[in-house]
Amino acid sequence: MEAVVFVFSLLDCCALIFLSVYFIITLSDLECDYINARSCCSKLNKWVIPELIGHAIVTVLMLISLHWFIFLLNLPVATWNIYRYIMVPSGNMGVFDPTEIHNRGQLKSHMKEAMIKLGFHLLCFFMYLYSGSNRPC
Repeated sequence: MEAVVFVFSLLDCCALIFLSVYFIITLSDLECDYINARSCCSKLNKWVIPELIGHAIVTVLMLISLHWFIFLLNLPVATWNIYRYIMVPSGNMGVFDPTEIHNRGQLKSHMKEAMIKLGFHLLCFFMYLYSGSNRPC
């Protein structure tokens, strides 16, 4: 059963790494004016909920399978994703809003957040890979 947990976590982590890279590329395209703000934000907003769900599933899975260290490592990022989604002001397009993305350095903070998530997911990838292969058959 533990092998299934870590294989699923590894696959989910691969998807989250892909999403983090997609966020970085799309935000850097906006920064270089290759795409407009509305297009960028609509592309990114449709992936916010799948990212939230993917990370929440792994977090709950680690709680259920009693991997406390990995659960506690994932909990702050999952909580941050949920908080960020819940705290979207009414009237905004979503977490990424085209009217506000250039104001107050939000583009830089979104880029920094995507880079931190990429590093976190890469760390988790190798941790899941090691944990899954370190179990006796």
